[in-house]
Amino acid sequence: MDLTARLIAALQNLADKKAGKDVGWINISDARALTDLGLAERSREGWDITGAGAAALAAGSLGDNDRSPPDPRR
Repeated sequence: MDLTARLIAALQNLADKKAGKDVGWINISDARALTDLGLAERSREGWDITGAGAAALAAGSLGDNDRSPPDPRR
């Protein structure tokens, strides 16, 4: 599965959140994209990583089809 650098960073953010670390905010469109892919889910606290998301992140199987830095206007 090829995800952009932004989506990989957002997924890592959700993994850190699940691990109890302090994390920054996640872009809503990134969270929704991860939800559509089954890698995250909506909860009362925002978004959470799913088992599939954690497994893909741990396996390093996400790829990176966007080598450019994230556009802060998105």
